[in-house]
Amino acid sequence: MEIIAGITAPLPQIAAEAGQLESNGADVIGAAELGHDPLNQLLLAATGTQRARLMTGIAVAFARSPMTLALAAHDVNSLSGGRLMLGIGSQIKPHIEKRYSMPWSKPAARMREYVMALKAIWAAWYEGAPLDFRGEFYHHTLMTPMFTPLDGEHGAPPVLVAAVGPLMSENAAEVADGVLLHAFTTEEYVRTVTLPAIEAGLAKGGRDRSELKIVGAPFLVTGKTEEEFARVKLAALNQIAFYGSTPAYRGVLESVGYGELQGELNALSKQGRWPEMGQCVDDTLLEKIAVVGEPQQIGSKLVQRYGDVFDACQTTVYSGEGYSAGEFSQEIAAAIKHAAG
Repeated sequence: MEIIAGITAPLPQIAAEAGQLESNGADVIGAAELGHDPLNQLLLAATGTQRARLMTGIAVAFARSPMTLALAAHDVNSLSGGRLMLGIGSQIKPHIEKRYSMPWSKPAARMREYVMALKAIWAAWYEGAPLDFRGEFYHHTLMTPMFTPLDGEHGAPPVLVAAVGPLMSENAAEVADGVLLHAFTTEEYVRTVTLPAIEAGLAKGGRDRSELKIVGAPFLVTGKTEEEFARVKLAALNQIAFYGSTPAYRGVLESVGYGELQGELNALSKQGRWPEMGQCVDDTLLEKIAVVGEPQQIGSKLVQRYGDVFDACQTTVYSGEGYSAGEFSQEIAAAIKHAAG
């Protein structure tokens, strides 16, 4: 199982942090789209690393046109010597329409077409294919030599799609190179909903499971002290409640008998009662969604739950005050690798 370590440093320190993460044994260095553009973060990370792959986890696809993202991804892949893994996600309707002022419709179908559009654009750049992509949501039919990157020797990066629902999972497995599993999931949901959908998508695309990378990013609730454990647990409870309030994620709660909680959390969120929401998540539900335990237990517990599913795993621990990096994450990563053999 490959280990993904997330970038936590401010922009001026990213190159140095990425180099340290690589020295600590990280196979992949990830960047999320939070306060900074993840591809800009990875441009900096590329300058401080030599071996580790670089992954956006995620870049918001629907906030950008396929052409815009294709070019930005090309730059990171070229600068890094072909080490980019482009992880993309849809985000949810309110963010796309109200934060990004971009169109939203049929997210699973739109994402499937988005991946195909990216690959058509890259085929025009790297293989000399005519650019003639005409879909329901995206049209790309113009490409001239002036706008074709000259440094295309590394070709196209793999595209991984973040998926929760069965249709998004199926479409991702059909056309993408990997599936990014959401932190808000359960083993029951993964095995009864996600994996069957992935198998259906692979069959539809005439592909083998070995052609698809499945990446997990479970909540890791742990700590070296009781105080640290309590901070991490509280942050996980609040984040789980936030995700649980989203109607599209109700199926995850239903997989472990907590479907009614979704309506309660949604009502609280509309009232702005955010501090109360985390209190609605009990320890039983926390154990179902998160991997909970002492740092030395996390590896074996995670591998026992997902060892036959994950090809790679995010290991960074969120404490509510920022991400815990350095020796702590390195210890957890080592425990996971040891348990996975």
